Amino acid sequence: MPTITLNRKVLESLIGKKLSLEELKERISYLGTDLESINENEIVVEIFPNRPDMLSEQGFARALSSFISIKTGLRKYKVNKSSYRVKIDSSVKNIRPYTACAVVKNLKFTDEKIREIIQIQEKLHITYGRNRKKAAIGIYPFEKITMPIFYKALPKEEIKFIPLESDKEMTALEILSQHPAGIEYKHLLEGLNNYPVFIDANNKILSMPPIINSHDTGKITERTKEVFIECSGFDFATLKILLNIIVTALADMGGEIYSMELYYDNKKETTPDLSPSKIKLNTKYVNRLLGLSLNDSSIKKLLAKMGFNYRNRTVFIPAYRSDILHPIDIVEDIAISYGYENFNPEIPKVATISKENKFEPFKRKIQELLIGLGLLEASSFTLINKELLDKCGFIEKHIELKNPLSKEFNIIRSSLVPSLLQIFSENQHNEYPQKLFEINTVINNSKEETHMAIAITHEKANYTELKQILDALFSSLKSDYSIEPGRINGFIEGRCGNIKLNDKIIGYMGEVHPEVLVGLNIGNPISILELNLNFLSAVNT
Repeated sequence: MPTITLNRKVLESLIGKKLSLEELKERISYLGTDLESINENEIVVEIFPNRPDMLSEQGFARALSSFISIKTGLRKYKVNKSSYRVKIDSSVKNIRPYTACAVVKNLKFTDEKIREIIQIQEKLHITYGRNRKKAAIGIYPFEKITMPIFYKALPKEEIKFIPLESDKEMTALEILSQHPAGIEYKHLLEGLNNYPVFIDANNKILSMPPIINSHDTGKITERTKEVFIECSGFDFATLKILLNIIVTALADMGGEIYSMELYYDNKKETTPDLSPSKIKLNTKYVNRLLGLSLNDSSIKKLLAKMGFNYRNRTVFIPAYRSDILHPIDIVEDIAISYGYENFNPEIPKVATISKENKFEPFKRKIQELLIGLGLLEASSFTLINKELLDKCGFIEKHIELKNPLSKEFNIIRSSLVPSLLQIFSENQHNEYPQKLFEINTVINNSKEETHMAIAITHEKANYTELKQILDALFSSLKSDYSIEPGRINGFIEGRCGNIKLNDKIIGYMGEVHPEVLVGLNIGNPISILELNLNFLSAVNT
């Protein structure tokens, strides 16, 4: 979880009240964050991943001032209409297809405010932007830009500009090999012939996302009064939330927000959109989950302390809150507002004696064995991307979400293999060999199962090495297994097979086909296996 350092004086100025040390310690902890340290000048807080809107003095002060009943309810931000345009060229469609943009004026930057902007940008990059892979942010002095702005992809040989904090013009390839930001993030452009750039009407390059801004047109100083903000990435809904978080923080610094018109090939979008979203809330649902007897008036007051409005059993949600997806998220905020310290613990009236599920010791045994064999444990999401599934080729059964909130998570996986292959694809800049295992949930035929997968990649990874691990696993379980040769889509024929126990197929293993590796831009061979742990546990416990 990200840790941010807050300027205490700035925070208290934004809240509008000087708080005692004890009050700050207590209220910050009850807000749903983890207070690490506090002194006269700084507050160090660990922010949970579901609240990226709190990764700045402005966002944190907004949440805390509501929570301590100083400035409650839904904050309103004015978005001034403008004729500023960003034209998105079709050349970025298969590279980094979307952007969300805005202009903020009437800013008065100081060294402290520039530090705050850099911190929120970098913390959002690391968390919500997944180290710039999912989304990247650029902030530029608007005074140096000639409208309109163009977002396009150019051949990497044609891109030349002075990168941020450099004193010489560099080509795109020189930036990736010589500039610190280029070296750190070059893997995000690996395999591409064309790179995305933002360019103004005078053909000045503003930046090469997600790597670096131009030093000439992308460096914020104390003389900057107006800024252009762009968020680029692969999911427009994600970018809009990210932009909302940044522009509201700048507005809380005293800035005035202006919209921008985004022209795609066949549509026009206007950002930012700071109108609240809405969710219906059932009072009985809230009370049943929390064990309380709240009425609409009480719920309204509690929600106001968390920055919401509540009217006619409808919750109005701030445009910068990315974590409110379902009524249960509202219930959680009501519980925080009510105060976990105010709940009376009760022993449930259940006439049973609890004990550990037999499957858990078995799973721990498997984990400890694989760690002892030198494998690193991974943990990935149950929801995956359909495009990833298609690239893997050999996973045929899946459940597609009808209304996914993000294109990045639109399939319920039926196998752990795509997730491990994605991890390998995204970690080629790390050293080899890479040896992973994962024990996690999959859904097969609408039934929840626990599977285990093992994956190995390095320049000589092969079937034999993987089988040695499988032999060690079954030897420790004192079980016999067999491998039935066969053809499995996505694997090299003759180097794969089904794993059988008691004449029942419980998994498969093999060497991944080169076509799959090419599709995922993976340069080293991979051997991989997957087992149904539920069946294996039933036989061995």
